[in-house]
Amino acid sequence: MAGDTFGKLFTVTTFGESHGPSMGCVVDGCPPGLALTEADIQKDLDRRRPGKSRHVSQRREPDQVKLLSGVFEGVTTGTAIGLSVDNVDQRERDYAKIKDTFRPGHADYTYQQKYGIRDYRGGGRASARETVMRVAAGAIARKYLFEQLGITIRAYLAQLGPLTLEPRNLDIVDDNPFFCADPDRLEELEAFMIQLRRDGDSIGARINVIASHVPPGLGEPVFDKLEAALAHGLMSINAVKGVEFGDGFRCVEQRGSQHRDELTPEGFSKNSSGGTLGGISSGQDILISIALKPTSSIQVPGSTVDRSGSATEIVTTGRHDPCVGLRATPIAEAMVALTLIDHYLRHRGQNADVASTTPAIGFKRNA
Repeated sequence: MAGDTFGKLFTVTTFGESHGPSMGCVVDGCPPGLALTEADIQKDLDRRRPGKSRHVSQRREPDQVKLLSGVFEGVTTGTAIGLSVDNVDQRERDYAKIKDTFRPGHADYTYQQKYGIRDYRGGGRASARETVMRVAAGAIARKYLFEQLGITIRAYLAQLGPLTLEPRNLDIVDDNPFFCADPDRLEELEAFMIQLRRDGDSIGARINVIASHVPPGLGEPVFDKLEAALAHGLMSINAVKGVEFGDGFRCVEQRGSQHRDELTPEGFSKNSSGGTLGGISSGQDILISIALKPTSSIQVPGSTVDRSGSATEIVTTGRHDPCVGLRATPIAEAMVALTLIDHYLRHRGQNADVASTTPAIGFKRNA
C-alpha cells in the first residue's frame, strides 16, 4: 500500500489496523542528541485517547507507547525511532453485520474498488485509530521544535455544529473534554452533545491551530510551499474536508487594501495571510483552521448497497465518536509539528549559511 509515509527529511511511516494487534510507526531523520523518553510521547497520546468522556468513543484503549529503537542513554541517536501502541480493546463482533455492506460516507466502498478486499473491522487502515501514531511521532517533532526554536503549537475547538466558540483562555483547553478555550460555553456544549447522542446522530467541527515563534524562511516555493505542505498533512487526517489559512475564504470578499498585511519596523500590522508569504513563513503566527465532517457511523438508518450491488439499509452500532472533531485537536497539532520540523530541516540543509541584512519582524525567539 503506497502513501504510508509523510515527510522528506523527517519522515514518519505508520502501520497497523484498527482491530489488529497493534499500531506502529518508524520515525526517520530525527536529529541526534534530543532527550527523549516514553513519557515525553505519552502525554500527547493521553490527550487523544478514546474513552476519556461520554462524548467520545467508549473504546477503552490505554494507548501506552513503547519506544523500540533510536534512543540510547536517554537521547536520540539519529537512527530510526520505532514506536508501537498495542490495541487491547478490539470488538470485531460489532462489525460482523456490515461485513458485506458499505457504510455511506466511509472508505468501505472505495477500498473495495481499489484493492478488491477490505478490512471491515472498524475500517481497518482507514480508521482514525491510525492517527494514534501520528500523535506519537508529532510529540517528538513538537519537543524538538520547542527546544531548538521555541516553537509552540496549540489548537482548540472553534466550532461545534452551529455553536461558534472564541479562544478566551487557551490554558483551559486540556481541562475539558471538548478542547474548548471558552469556559463560559462548556455547559452549552455538554447539553448539545447529550442531545446529539440521544438522536443517534453526529456533527461536524472546526479546529483552529496556532503555531507561534515560527522563524521566517520555512517553506520551499512553487510545489512545496509551506501552506501546501501543511494542507497536505492536515487534509490527510480522517474526516478533514477543508483547510484555511489566515482569513481563508473570507478573502473572497476583501479588497487588496483590506487583505494585505502591511509591514512596519515594529512588525506586521495584522495577519490575514496566516503566517506565510509566497509559500514561505513570515515569522508571524501560523493560523490554520480545519473543518471535519460528521461521521457516518450513526444509528440513524440510511440507504446503501451490499457487495453484490443490491439495495439495502444500514444502521451502524458499536463504539463511535459522535463528533470526530472533539479528539482532532492533538492530531492537528501533531501534523503541524511534523510539517514544520521537516521544513526546518530542509531549510537548514540548504540555507544554514544564509545571512539576510533585513531584520526579522513579527518574530521573537524565546529566551
